Amino acid sequence: MNYDEAMEMGKAEFGQMPPQAFLLGLLSAFDNRYQASADSFMKEITWKQFFAIICIKLCKEPPTLNDLADIMGSSHQNVKQILLKLERKGFVSTTTDGKDRRKQRVVLTDQCREFCEKNDAPSQAIIGRIFEGIEESKLITTIETIMAMERNVCKL
Repeated sequence: MNYDEAMEMGKAEFGQMPPQAFLLGLLSAFDNRYQASADSFMKEITWKQFFAIICIKLCKEPPTLNDLADIMGSSHQNVKQILLKLERKGFVSTTTDGKDRRKQRVVLTDQCREFCEKNDAPSQAIIGRIFEGIEESKLITTIETIMAMERNVCKL
């Protein structure tokens, strides 16, 4: 079955299943497709590695491993593996926290910043294509819905 056939089947099945179940499946399938596409776009690193970099950049100060795992919504072990691979590639390094020597903070390297700068315009172009034809009001509703779902998942 190809992608178009799967989407047509999905449209037909949508009326036969609760919209909540359909949405969860759709989000999972989208995540898989997006990850595969992003992995092929960025040759040097994977999408999950790039997502870790994005999350590090969002922090006001270099995050700890636990901080980063919380932000990424992933386990400590998974994030540690991602960071080890990024460290081997020269994209991140760790430094001891100035206030608490037991904590290690994750820092982006110059090599990482150069990579991000080089890939910013192409990444923005791809994001533009993904959201082409989607009204901003629908995006805001989707964001609000997924944030509410996220809050509910955290309560489980």
